[in-house]
Amino acid sequence: MSDAAQPAEPTPAKPKAAKAKAREFLVSAAPHLAASSSTPRIMFEVAAAMLPLFCVAVYMYRLSAVILTVVTVAGCLLAEAVANKIRGRSMSSLGDGSAIVTGLILSFSLPPSLNPYMAFIGGVVAILLAKAVFGGLGQNLFNPAMVGRAFLMICFPAAMVTWIAPAPLLDSGVDATTMATPLYSAATNAELPAIWDLLIGKVGGCVGETSALAALLGGLWLVFRRIADWRPVVGVLAAAAAVATIAHLINADEYEGPLFHLTSGALMFGAFFIATDYVGAPVTPRGRLIFGAGVGVLVMVIRLFGAYPEGFMFAILIMNSLTPLIERWTMPTPFGGHVQSQD
Repeated sequence: MSDAAQPAEPTPAKPKAAKAKAREFLVSAAPHLAASSSTPRIMFEVAAAMLPLFCVAVYMYRLSAVILTVVTVAGCLLAEAVANKIRGRSMSSLGDGSAIVTGLILSFSLPPSLNPYMAFIGGVVAILLAKAVFGGLGQNLFNPAMVGRAFLMICFPAAMVTWIAPAPLLDSGVDATTMATPLYSAATNAELPAIWDLLIGKVGGCVGETSALAALLGGLWLVFRRIADWRPVVGVLAAAAAVATIAHLINADEYEGPLFHLTSGALMFGAFFIATDYVGAPVTPRGRLIFGAGVGVLVMVIRLFGAYPEGFMFAILIMNSLTPLIERWTMPTPFGGHVQSQD
C-alpha cells in the first residue's frame, strides 16, 4: 500500500486543562459564613432599646439624668480614643457603638445626684481598666460598666448611696430631697411603694434602673430582634423569683415576695442589658442559662442577707469570673469525638 492510501493520523485533542483556566481555591480559617449583622448595628440597636429608660429618667430626674448620661458617655469615648492612640490603632472603634453602650449602662446604674466629674471618671475607668488593658472589644473578662461602677463605689461610697426623689414627687418650689430606695425600705422594714410605682419608676433609685416596665419593653425588643439571648434573661429572673418565693414562704414578715424583687432595683434592667453581654457571658447555650441563674441567686442572697440592699453589680462580676469554668463544663461533645482537657 502506498503512503497516499494510508489514512491520515488524527490530530490529538488539546487537554481540557489547556482550554480552561485553572481554578483557584481560597483557603482560609473559619468561620466561612458571614452574618448580616455587624458590631455597630448591634450596639446601636442596644442603645435604641435603652431609649425608653432614658425617657423615663429624664422625666423623673430632669437635667440630672441628661448631664450624667452625657458626661459618662463622653468619658468612655475619650478613654477609647486614648487607648487607641497608645496602642497605635485606628480610631474606627469610636464609631462601633461599644463605648457608647458602656457609657449608657454605667450612667443608668448611677445615682441621679452623683457629681458629674465622678461619673466622668467612672466612664474612663470602665474603658481603660476593664476593656483596653485586655486588648479591646471582645477580649475583656469583666463587664466594663460594672467595673466602672465598682470603682466609684470604692472611691466615692457616700455619693454612690445618696438618692434623690423623682421630680414628680417633689413639692412645688423644692429642688431636691433625699429619698430611700425601695430595696433600702425593704431592708429596714419601712413602708414600700406600690408595684405600679415600681413599674413606671416613680421611686428613688439609679438613673435608668427604677422603671421595670421601661426595661422590660426595651429588653423584650432586643430578644425579639435576637440581639439579646433569652437564656441569661430567663436564668436571672427565674432564679431570683425562686429564691424570693422560698424566702417569702419561710418568713413573709421579713422577706418580700417575688413580684417586689423582680420590679425593684437593677434586676429587670440588668437581666436584659447586662447579663446578656456577649463577652462576659458563656458562649454555650446551657452555660448562659447557668450564668443567668447564678446571677439571679447571688443577687437575692446579697439582697436578703448581705450588707448592701442591691447586689446586681457584685453578682455580675462574680459570674464573669466563673464564665471560663462554665464554658468548660458545658462545652458540647463534638460529633464522633470527645472534649479534651485544656489543662
